[in-house]
Amino acid sequence: MLRAQDTTHLSLVFLGDIMQHDSQIADAFDPKTGTYDYAPCFRFIKPYIRAVDVAVGNLEVTLGGKPYKGYPQFSAPDELLVALRDIGLDVIVTANNHSVDRGKAGLERTITMLDSFGILHTGTFRTAAEKAKDHPLIVERQGFRLAILNYTYGTNGLRVVKPNVVNMLDTASIRRDLQYTASLNPDVIIVFPHWGLEYQRLPSPSQKALTELCFKYGAKLVIGSHPHVLQPMEWRRDGDQLVAYSLGNFV
Repeated sequence: MLRAQDTTHLSLVFLGDIMQHDSQIADAFDPKTGTYDYAPCFRFIKPYIRAVDVAVGNLEVTLGGKPYKGYPQFSAPDELLVALRDIGLDVIVTANNHSVDRGKAGLERTITMLDSFGILHTGTFRTAAEKAKDHPLIVERQGFRLAILNYTYGTNGLRVVKPNVVNMLDTASIRRDLQYTASLNPDVIIVFPHWGLEYQRLPSPSQKALTELCFKYGAKLVIGSHPHVLQPMEWRRDGDQLVAYSLGNFV
């Protein structure tokens, strides 16, 4: 919960990794209609997400179209996005190790689908010009201006095809981005790094070092993804800064 001058407040919720393995895709399929339905998957948590002002999640699949596939190169049905919009997801971060699972076409189709559903997004871009225009992502709610930045450690060795851009965890770039973002005078800077080691329940030294860099250059919240398990959260009381090293999986 964020407060401005004790007169307004903003509630936020952050979701962990949004995934779709083969078994989940199969379970959502309705053979009678030939379509997919994810509403039952989220029905119990939907009221909690819709109750907040801003909900943000990490989309760790592409919306690359058919054939739909889980691990290791994900492409989820578009109906997943229908359900995510329905439960109230406002912002999706897309820079992660599966960003280019379906190559250039998959990265661009994912962005096109997010745009068509009116869901704000950041982390991957069709062109450098698009990144220059939309990075950082500025979200305005309840009189607050949130600046959101998203980066990944890599793309599983798959090449990012030009002119596409995937934000990478490069400390020099992150420092420059944070300095520029601070000059825009947002109320809050939020950094979403896709980092760390899978299934490790404690943050790595590199996660801790990158957190310190983000805090030093103005981030208030650092929300991590990738390990697929929960990792500790730390609140720096003096600076009123919070890091959640990993939220684990949302689905």
